[in-house]
Amino acid sequence: MQTAMPYSKTEPKVDPAWKILGCASKGSNSDDEARLRALLVNFNSSFVPFDRKHKKQGFVTCLRMLRTGDFDLFALEGTGLAAGLAAILGRILWGRRYVLSSGDAVEPFLTAVMPIGAPIFGLYERALYRFSSGFIGWTPYLVGRALTMGAKRATTVAGWAPFSFDPAEIAEGRRRIRTALGIPDDAVVFGIAGSLTWSKRYRFSYGADLIHAAIRAKSEPYVLIVGDGTALDHLKQLAGDRLGKTIFLIGRVPRSEVPNYLAAMDIGSLPQTVDGVGSFRYTTKLSEYRSVRLPLVCNHIPMAYDLDQGDIIRLEGDHPRSDCFLNALANLMDTIRQEDVAELRAAIPPPTDESDRASQIKSVTAFLTDLLRGECTR
Repeated sequence: MQTAMPYSKTEPKVDPAWKILGCASKGSNSDDEARLRALLVNFNSSFVPFDRKHKKQGFVTCLRMLRTGDFDLFALEGTGLAAGLAAILGRILWGRRYVLSSGDAVEPFLTAVMPIGAPIFGLYERALYRFSSGFIGWTPYLVGRALTMGAKRATTVAGWAPFSFDPAEIAEGRRRIRTALGIPDDAVVFGIAGSLTWSKRYRFSYGADLIHAAIRAKSEPYVLIVGDGTALDHLKQLAGDRLGKTIFLIGRVPRSEVPNYLAAMDIGSLPQTVDGVGSFRYTTKLSEYRSVRLPLVCNHIPMAYDLDQGDIIRLEGDHPRSDCFLNALANLMDTIRQEDVAELRAAIPPPTDESDRASQIKSVTAFLTDLLRGECTR
């Protein structure tokens, strides 16, 4: 006699009648919106036209669309004040449910820019979590923080590399970029690709650690920095007469070219602060680096232990601008050789970005389906 199974293996089905309103606080057409669109691909979704340069108008637009209520769930990517406050008010005033996705610990991140606002930023972060119906964290550390501070439920979606290449394509991209820049085959190149935002308070940005360390090094190591932003001119000044010789600041390149520049590097930089900001985060650079088999160097953040596959070099120093970290990085630049890089590369498993993308979309689909479907509360 066949007995009924105690549970169903059938995955929750998305009801086509469900509507999700999405919004990226970094603005329409941003990488954050692209991430959110990918995560919501299985749902009937529309998006708030949000201009990051006009935050007041963005707040008004969000609030107006929340008031209409022509959706079942509001999905917010990022914790910017304009969209975040609109989400909180929408929940308080009209009962609009929302889920929040974030890659940063809000209060310490904002406090680093404006210390005097710490109490207000703390209240804001707690309100975001407490009034939300769910939290989607870029790291498990942020998920734990959100749950501790009041989020009702949560899941982790770290992100994925937006490209995939076979070894032959990676090798060709590496050869082409290094030849164009005049970088010798046996040179070990340290690099980073990303947004270069200058901190006036700390006089620092991504890439600054590489340049400072290269200047401190006894040799003249090669540094390759790809990206644009407010820090670019500052970094050029730091590079001095090494600019264009051993230190290369490429600026913005087409998205399709980014993996070729990453392939031209030998050690990717992923510096973070060992504090309430950096210890909670790691970026999609991790998956991008590994997609082209690029080892990385960082300091003692949790990710450096939890996700180490044998391809991570950990250096001491609580901040990438500290003498401790910069001296250690300079020493690494002086001593590492291509044989060492080859050993680190060998530890990286074959790229799995497509499966990562599919599995993470599947997780979010199940998470939001369970939330939208509702559940027994007694």
